[in-house]
Amino acid sequence: MDTRKKNIVIALMVAMFLGAVEGTVVTTAIPTIVKDLHGFEIISLVFSIYLLTSAISTPIYGKLSDQFGRKNVLSIGIVIFLIGSILCGLSKSMYMLIAFRALQGLGAGSIFTITYTIIGDEFSLEERPKVQGGIGTVWGVASLLGPFLGGFLINVLSWHWIFFINIPFGILSIVLLQKSLKETFEKKKVKIDFAGIIVLSISMMMFLNIFLDSGSFGLQKNVFIILSIGATALLLILFYFIERKAKEPIIPFEIFTKTIINVNLISFLLSAILIGVDVYMAIYIQNILGFSPTISGLAMAPMSVAWLMSSVILGKCIMTYGEKTVIMISVFTLFISTLLFATLNVNTALPLVVLFSFVMGFGLGGAFTTLTIVVQTSVEYNKRGAATATNSLLRTLGQTIGVSIFGGIFNADIANYFNKIGINGIDNSNLYSTASKMGVTGEQITLSLNNATHIIFIIFVLIAIICLILVVVLPKVMRKKFVE
Repeated sequence: MDTRKKNIVIALMVAMFLGAVEGTVVTTAIPTIVKDLHGFEIISLVFSIYLLTSAISTPIYGKLSDQFGRKNVLSIGIVIFLIGSILCGLSKSMYMLIAFRALQGLGAGSIFTITYTIIGDEFSLEERPKVQGGIGTVWGVASLLGPFLGGFLINVLSWHWIFFINIPFGILSIVLLQKSLKETFEKKKVKIDFAGIIVLSISMMMFLNIFLDSGSFGLQKNVFIILSIGATALLLILFYFIERKAKEPIIPFEIFTKTIINVNLISFLLSAILIGVDVYMAIYIQNILGFSPTISGLAMAPMSVAWLMSSVILGKCIMTYGEKTVIMISVFTLFISTLLFATLNVNTALPLVVLFSFVMGFGLGGAFTTLTIVVQTSVEYNKRGAATATNSLLRTLGQTIGVSIFGGIFNADIANYFNKIGINGIDNSNLYSTASKMGVTGEQITLSLNNATHIIFIIFVLIAIICLILVVVLPKVMRKKFVE
């Protein structure tokens, strides 16, 4: 790999680190932020609005990068992210912070999409698994460094600096991109699909709001869900007709081949497992096994190492054995890991948890890397950005919907556990405080959490089985020749 490509890799890894570390740093700092700005009741919006705007902007950036080039569109996205970061750091109220987090998310949408598109453009099939594995590892590094970085900045400076720290990294990424990434685009008039952008954005906002809303599931919430689903369906139908007539559709429907639809479904389901592991393994290690957040982070680190290893090892097997075989090996490995997770209990030794996480990381790394390559090589160059962006959108939807459904099941199972032993009225949002007031022992709380996480891990097994079925029905030869 020459110096130019190495600089591109550094630029992409720095850009991805910006988007990845933001979540863990803000999570660490949010108690301090809320104490300073006041507004505990709207704390969830700080996270959900960022996720929402990054999701709805993903396909837009993908199409714009097809029209105007990857380098400039990604650079603009990073600039938007940095402006949002600066404004977040200057916020004087929770409402200001939430509004500027929305702007930050709009910029992050470019990072999560165009990064992988550039890899598909600039690197050969042999190089892509290693580069994508490195990019994937950035998420693991971010999850480890985020809490430490957030705590350090708050203790030494203030919470404002968790946003300001993004500035030098963002500038470095833009400089390296502009210097190293060479693109030749014909200057021509293009018609931007504004109608498609607006309708798709509104439909995604309405749909995701169903899962981002944390209200109770009463009659009012049920009516809201039904109306939101109905409105989303109508908007998507309208979006279909708009795209059929648009000269430059934001999502060209010809990219939805049988292969890509299948791959996107697998990506959607695997993303649900990924976010579930991130959330509930931390709960399991800290609240059930009783280890500190630092130990929890270190215990999950091998998952990132395995992700990189499988990206490189299995990536090299694509040319020899074919992409379907590699995806099958990856998903089957993931399936084995979900079975191992289902055996976890209150007495499991930490080394076993580390081993199981390593196995899951190997499966996820190989699967996501190969699935991304399949999406990019299944379409022509001028549709690669849109295809990659659509896949990224499905991954985001998988995480958003998955974490919401898992959360509902988790909370319901905790309540059911206490109801079965004759204890009613436990408040899951403040479990330890309300439980102690009602005379519930720490052991009972641990057992309730263990029972709930076990159910979540069983669901992982079922999702993995569905993924295996989807891999089986993939075409034996998706493409006889990969497009370089």
